[in-house]
Amino acid sequence: MTPLTAAVAQKIEALFAPESREAAGRLIAERCGADLPLSSHMGPDPSGFDRIRFAVLKLSRGDLEQLRREIDGAHIDWRDTLMAAGFGTDIRAHLQWKP
Repeated sequence: MTPLTAAVAQKIEALFAPESREAAGRLIAERCGADLPLSSHMGPDPSGFDRIRFAVLKLSRGDLEQLRREIDGAHIDWRDTLMAAGFGTDIRAHLQWKP
């Protein structure tokens, strides 16, 4: 499990209904972090995963089932997830995203 950063927690708060926030946070902490393929180069700091985590959150549009699908897709190739979210060509693009 990779802990959530404050920035990811804020995005979850902004996107998800109150009754879905805990489940969304748990999904991201458990399945969208150090267990992703090729994630070893992101380092031990949880903020290294924020770009991918913001991408799955953006693509989920606040829907828990869609979040699960996006995380599954990130396990296949998270680079595709970054591109789909518009975060693939600029390593700072995710920082401009405001849900």
